Amino acid sequence: MGLLGDSQEGGKGKGSSWGGGGVISSLIRRKQVDSVHAKSSGHQLAKALSVPHLIAIGVGSTIGAGVYILVGTVAREHSGPALTISFLIAGIAAALSAFCYAELASRCPSAGSAYHYSYICVGEGVAWLVGWALILEYTIGGAAVARGISPNLALLFGGRNSLPAIIARQHIPGLDIDVDPCAAILVLIVTGLLCVGIKESTQAQVIVTTANVCAMSFIIIAGGYLGFTTGWAGYELPTGYFPFGVDGMLAGSATVFFAYIGFDSVASTAEEVKNPQRDLPLGIGASLFLCCALYMMVSVVVVGLVPYYAMDPDTPISSAFASHGMQWAAYIITVGTITALCSTLLGSILPQPRILMAMARDGLLPPFFSEVNIKTQVPMNGTIVTGIGSAILAFIMDVSQLAGMVSVGTLLAFTMVAISVLILRYVPPDEVPLLSSLQGSIDSESLEYGRSGQGSNGEKSKVKVGTSMDDDKPLLVKEDASDTLNEENRRKIAGWTIMFTCVGAFLLTYAASNLGLPSSLRFSLCGVGGTLLLSGLIVLTCIDQDDARHSFGHTGGFICPFVPLLPIVCILINVYLLINLETATWARVSIWLIIGVLVYVFYGRTHSSLRHAVYVPAAHADEIYNSSVSSVA
Repeated sequence: MGLLGDSQEGGKGKGSSWGGGGVISSLIRRKQVDSVHAKSSGHQLAKALSVPHLIAIGVGSTIGAGVYILVGTVAREHSGPALTISFLIAGIAAALSAFCYAELASRCPSAGSAYHYSYICVGEGVAWLVGWALILEYTIGGAAVARGISPNLALLFGGRNSLPAIIARQHIPGLDIDVDPCAAILVLIVTGLLCVGIKESTQAQVIVTTANVCAMSFIIIAGGYLGFTTGWAGYELPTGYFPFGVDGMLAGSATVFFAYIGFDSVASTAEEVKNPQRDLPLGIGASLFLCCALYMMVSVVVVGLVPYYAMDPDTPISSAFASHGMQWAAYIITVGTITALCSTLLGSILPQPRILMAMARDGLLPPFFSEVNIKTQVPMNGTIVTGIGSAILAFIMDVSQLAGMVSVGTLLAFTMVAISVLILRYVPPDEVPLLSSLQGSIDSESLEYGRSGQGSNGEKSKVKVGTSMDDDKPLLVKEDASDTLNEENRRKIAGWTIMFTCVGAFLLTYAASNLGLPSSLRFSLCGVGGTLLLSGLIVLTCIDQDDARHSFGHTGGFICPFVPLLPIVCILINVYLLINLETATWARVSIWLIIGVLVYVFYGRTHSSLRHAVYVPAAHADEIYNSSVSSVA
């Protein structure tokens, strides 16, 4: 049922000491794309979002205050005047992930985003780790953003210590911590807004994001006017356009790539979109394009006004305008920073309750998180818990040192989404889980097919049996051996190729990034990784994609182009960025992931909604379901 196996026979082993099927079978079991049948549980979210709402969520979640600081740091240390090209390359790299997200979001439009796609395409174990990592990402991300708002508010009102004492940062000597009441209050306000309803909170997101875009537009227009009237001093340098070379420009691209993180928040609202097949791809694509355009135009202006080596690393935009006698522009830029932080805070807290809800629906978390408020049609419990957790972190912790952990969840999600696209195209699940209560209908269908005895061409048919539990109940499948042999071989080849391609991407990026390895070992790993990666690309390009991809999930939506090249390049980029994160970041994340493994082993695995599921061929799932409905009627 995982990447390399389609049958659920692995779940039939006897004598497992864990109960509910073997450990391995629980890790690789995959769920069905949420259908009309699956959504009859009563947990319904409001269908209230359209393309403008999705663009506001995507832009608001992506353009944070980092761009107001990032341009100075990257220009001084990496890119120089070529900062605009760095943003362009990073935007193209982010677009690869956006293409993958757009196809999966339109095919599988349910809450949960990358967790949901991984569960459908890869398996329960990987999906759990992705969901667990995203919980960490959004919790720390929301707290970090909130901690950045109060200093900017203080600057707006006159200085570092201008906020009222009751909400200003205070140092507690006994505990040696700096508490931030303002940050906690802002998180709780945003949480209350999200509890009111998705439409109301998104309208607030539209307002705040519009204010941020207006501030950036002021930078572009006013800065462009200054540049044309006083001369573009930043571009008239003897060092040229690439003072740090092409390598520096590419290093700058790797740094500013994280400025594009946030568009994936759009996918988490899939269940609340009126027309997900059309609107989700448009929302993801339009928000990413708008962010890239704004980043590039701001960077063109700022690096042109001031030579890159003279930029203030802390306030590059304000200091650039001040150098031309426009000190008052700092107030507009500060307002832009505050609105950017507020919109990012909304975008950070919005997805997590929906991921908690999706995991609780699947039984991996307590059902407390799956409850949807009847009046507001939002996952109220998850929203409140998320808000309280982020507020506590924002109040008592300096989360700046933990900010790198946010990147792990995002890059892991990007990687698994790209792998899911490859699986969907080449080895989509050919068996889907049904509730064990439908066993009678499954048995009757099996007997009906068994009476025919032969396939349409007169050859004997084979019957596959699959279950996630220890039972010997027959499951319907009749397949002509002569027709399925080539298809089975193609699926096996494709499955192994996808796995070896991922291994090649890891080996290549690890060896290329680890300069401490002996040169012979390093070049050997690069050669092996590159060979596996290139061979995988060639094999997947030459073999046919699975015909079942045309009917997988909800059809009629966006189709990712240039498969398998685009997803493989996406995997390579994201694995490279994951490997190059700091060791301390990985040490902290490892602790969180170990906790997640324990939670899964002792709760999620034994409470999974698939622990009693019966797996049947995808082609007959609707037939069996309709048969059971008819018998009840």
